[in-house]
Amino acid sequence: MTAASTTAAAELQPLAARPPAAQHPAVVYLAGLRAGAGRAAQRAALDRFASDLTAGTCDAETLPWHRIRYQHAAAVRSLWTDSQAAPATINARLSAIRGTARAAWRLGQIDTDAYMRLKDIPNVHGSRLPAGRAIPRAELVALFDACSADHAPAGTRDAALFAVLLGTGCRRAEAASLQLSDWDPPASRLTVVGKGNKQRHLYLAENTRAALTAWIQIRGTTPGHLFNAVNRHGRIDLSKGLTGQAISARIQSRARQARIPPCSPHDFRRSHVSAALDAGADLLAVAQNAGHASPTTTARYDRRGEAAQRKAAAAVHVPFVPSRQKQT
Repeated sequence: MTAASTTAAAELQPLAARPPAAQHPAVVYLAGLRAGAGRAAQRAALDRFASDLTAGTCDAETLPWHRIRYQHAAAVRSLWTDSQAAPATINARLSAIRGTARAAWRLGQIDTDAYMRLKDIPNVHGSRLPAGRAIPRAELVALFDACSADHAPAGTRDAALFAVLLGTGCRRAEAASLQLSDWDPPASRLTVVGKGNKQRHLYLAENTRAALTAWIQIRGTTPGHLFNAVNRHGRIDLSKGLTGQAISARIQSRARQARIPPCSPHDFRRSHVSAALDAGADLLAVAQNAGHASPTTTARYDRRGEAAQRKAAAAVHVPFVPSRQKQT
């Protein structure tokens, strides 16, 4: 326990009664985020902040946010920095704190001076090697072969799902929210709503379109989710779509069947970006496909770097000659 957390624990006692949701800064802030993994991550960040600040006494719902000031946030920021946590992780947590402070200010629970000081908490500089990987071609072939070997509807559905994830680079939450009405066959495109409630078109190449068409032929044209749940008897439940978590589970299950290393929905996204850039696609166009506001973000998804670095290293001649050891 740090001196800062000891002091804060004494100053910031848990709320005796939880305020109404419309008056709770953390709840108001989280409600303004898109439902899914992003909201869950920011809720976890607020819980972490509250716990670290009060030595485990509070969580996001019981922390008296109206009493939080700059020195509290600065102390926890210092704690996180000293812990060697990834800068991107720390900055995401700081963003959640700023967002909740903004909600508290808008609700009239803190004054402008307190809010502006909290808003001024600086991000942490630095970077880490990129997480995740681009899935090698041989593994992708094995993954799709595993789907083809399953003659039940789930096999066709998973092949179509994986084709869309790989062929368009969409996020798993975007794939989960797709409706049949989002598919435009004449234009060979899907319409998705991504982060920031931004709508965009995703164009399907021939093989991706073929995989999706095969699934729709089995699924039928009843309105509803594009990717549906399928029970163990092979019955398609048109009233129930796959969630983001279910999509991850399908990928993990098929990876085990294909006997390839574990992979994630985001690895499909990284694979899309890497393959498109490797084929000479324009970075701005790839960024638009991925739904990134900045091409800089897209560049971080590029996993060609290691191969390019190895090629560059091999191009440099180092005139080393092993010395001959004297014979004894």
